[in-house]
Amino acid sequence: MTAILTDIEGTTSSISFVADTLFPYARARLAAHLAEHPDDAAGFDAATLAAWSDADRKHPVLKSVQGRIWRRGYETGELRGHVYPDAVDALRRWHAAGIPLYVYSSGSIEAQQLLFGHSEAGDLRPLFSGWFDLASGSKLESASYAGIAAAIGRDPADILFLSDSPAEIAAAHAAGMAVRLIDRAAGQTLSEIEP
Repeated sequence: MTAILTDIEGTTSSISFVADTLFPYARARLAAHLAEHPDDAAGFDAATLAAWSDADRKHPVLKSVQGRIWRRGYETGELRGHVYPDAVDALRRWHAAGIPLYVYSSGSIEAQQLLFGHSEAGDLRPLFSGWFDLASGSKLESASYAGIAAAIGRDPADILFLSDSPAEIAAAHAAGMAVRLIDRAAGQTLSEIEP
């Protein structure tokens, strides 16, 4: 492989960190944030965004607002991004070997950069060559992965996609990418992956 594209939640970072820390943190501050920054909602009201948050809806406006709320939390030190130690080691090893690393997550690019930039292991952003979110399309559609391959100028077959989601793995595979399903519940880590 000449590049690695990775998911975040359940792959490099704990699902519980996102579900039990980040989402409640943003949800509790949603109304106050929109009262201060009404233009962030792009015409949607706080009740709609709160309902989307409760349903874990992957809407770009909600993801953008959550990212802005999380930025304050990271900047004040209230939040520290969780990244599995094996993921930190693997990302550093791959980067040192000259393999370009990219992120594709349903969280906004800003949220991705905040998590890795304020991680418990320090600022990991320099390890990455690019970031992709839902602006690239649904993670369940093969066209999204084909578009990312084109954006980074690589043949899909030269990209290894890592995710804990079988549906995402299937979509990336349909686009021609090499894939690796990460099942942390079964004890799989990124340590064993040799691209």
